[in-house]
Amino acid sequence: MDPRFSKIADQLLLIERELRIQGWWDDVTPSAEALSSVEPFSVDTLDFEQWLQWIFLPRMKAILEQDLPLPNASGIQEMAEMVFAGRNVQGKDRQLQVLLKDFDLLITAAR
Repeated sequence: MDPRFSKIADQLLLIERELRIQGWWDDVTPSAEALSSVEPFSVDTLDFEQWLQWIFLPRMKAILEQDLPLPNASGIQEMAEMVFAGRNVQGKDRQLQVLLKDFDLLITAAR
């Protein structure tokens, strides 16, 4: 087991918590079509927060639960910066961006 797994699991919980705190957590699952997008971050079918909830978090949890190799790189915080730069969220995104940056750093940390 990769020694980063427990820290990454904790980080995923913090990301989920922040999505819930900000009111960006959905109770209704997007359509199967929306979830099957092949575009990076499903930009053509999902909002970034939906992608985090319905694609990113479940995939990362599956990787941890099945003891699969972690990705070699992550640019989620950069994507968050681009997404939130175009919105008027009045700083609501700052803590989420910090959490995503910490996730990116955990992924790229030496094993």
